[in-house]
Amino acid sequence: MPNIATILKAEISRVARKEVRAEIETLKKASVAHRASIAELRRQMNALEKELRRVAKGATRPATASDSAHEAAEGTKRRFSATRLAAHRAKLGLSAASYGQLVGVSGQTIYHWEQGKARPRAAQLENLASVRDLGARVIAERLSAQ
Repeated sequence: MPNIATILKAEISRVARKEVRAEIETLKKASVAHRASIAELRRQMNALEKELRRVAKGATRPATASDSAHEAAEGTKRRFSATRLAAHRAKLGLSAASYGQLVGVSGQTIYHWEQGKARPRAAQLENLASVRDLGARVIAERLSAQ
């Protein structure tokens, strides 16, 4: 006949393991939920940092005193649209190199502006605006003169 103390000790160990397992199971579930939450927050943080870098990269340089004086004297601030530049060039039927000659930049610069890889400076915006005001005949005359 087995010793009652040994049986009692084995039974107590079994019940204790069962209770501990139940408690650990709830902690494991909570841990998995927390890890998933942390992973989602990291993904959001990475997306926000990427967006911040994109916005910071696209932000214009701070205006200098001469820029603000020039804008105040002019009265309007020029805006730039890559799609409108491409549409205007296509409407005129000009190559990027020809359009660049009118503006005073290279054809590659025109391509970069149209693709959104670069933005024109304030003086170049003024040149673009003056080209937009010209008619097709005047543009043809200017190109033939150069």
